Amino acid sequence: MGDVVALARAWIGTPYHHRASTQGAGADCLGLILGIWRAHYGRAAPPIPDYAPHWSETGPEEQLWQGLARHFLPAHAPADGQLLLFRLQPRALAKHLGIQTRAGRGFIHTCPRAGVVEAPLSAPWARRIVARFDFPPRMTEME
Repeated sequence: MGDVVALARAWIGTPYHHRASTQGAGADCLGLILGIWRAHYGRAAPPIPDYAPHWSETGPEEQLWQGLARHFLPAHAPADGQLLLFRLQPRALAKHLGIQTRAGRGFIHTCPRAGVVEAPLSAPWARRIVARFDFPPRMTEME
């Protein structure tokens, strides 16, 4: 999935903007993933449930997680280019996303103050990962 990492790196420096998905202009973490999907597959991503910008949001259903599970493949072993889903607070919903890089030592994600960045996948971040997904193969990869 090196092409996914390359596509994600092209977004570095894009400012944070909640519910946006425009490379260079603005994106949140879901917007980053939707933009990578568009570039990778050449079409818009299927609908994935949106979320509020508050990381402490709680609720009965992991709607983002369930939406991702409908369109991405469960990952069985860590690998670069995987979509990472994080739970940032213990009893909150899982709702932060990133792309794993640097042989599992880094990830690309969007921060409100810094925008899209590549950061170390430090132990505190790694502990917050609740799911890993692979992008499904493109049709040409399946033939």
